[in-house]
Amino acid sequence: MSFLLVFCLYSQLSAQTFKANQQKCERVKLAYNEKWEGLKDEMQKQGINSTGFETYIQIFKKNKMVEVWLRSKGEKEFKLFKSYAICSSSGVLGPKRKQGDMQVPEGFYDIAVFNPYSSYHLSLGVSYPNASDKIIGSGNLGGDIMIHGNCVTIGCVPLTDNFIKEVYILAVEGRNNGQQNVPVHIFPSKMDEKGMDILVEKYSNDTQLLAFWKNLKIGYDYFDKNKKLPKVSTDKSGKYIFN
Repeated sequence: MSFLLVFCLYSQLSAQTFKANQQKCERVKLAYNEKWEGLKDEMQKQGINSTGFETYIQIFKKNKMVEVWLRSKGEKEFKLFKSYAICSSSGVLGPKRKQGDMQVPEGFYDIAVFNPYSSYHLSLGVSYPNASDKIIGSGNLGGDIMIHGNCVTIGCVPLTDNFIKEVYILAVEGRNNGQQNVPVHIFPSKMDEKGMDILVEKYSNDTQLLAFWKNLKIGYDYFDKNKKLPKVSTDKSGKYIFN
């Protein structure tokens, strides 16, 4: 691994320099040149402060959708900024429990890695396995779950290169604005009343899976109602606790 790649991937200097360090990587620089002005124009139309905001990412597997929510500094609530289509998928609905199961995880995560030299154009590494996964999963849990470009996947969240440029920039901006952890919450589907009814009907015989989803729904509902992030922890059984 070259020094420049290490520098671009893992440089953790002050928040004010994170964006500058990322832009030393050619793909990130090109993405900013192509996308940033347009993103700022869209933010202005939506009343979002492009010079200071937090980023939150929601992923819905069944709906094949990535939503990016932004919150201007000083504001209490997030606003839905843009939605992006997931362009390929693997596995089925339900959490990832071991390496090689081809599953996309479900649960509450953060962006752990910014990779501008990904084999899939640009990629954002998700913090799988989290504390819950480590308790409930079995054996080798695997890892390297990414939101990435190139529209191919085995257990990741693929977007087109055009879309990953925007999502990557918005994550970089959140980090650069002082947001140490950019949250990524992954759900089997929209978990509103209609979405849950469909899950309950289709998976009525899998009580363990439905119990897991009902646990996720508590966090989903909190954000849906308040447009604020829940505080998430994990009990000894791996169940999520929301404060």
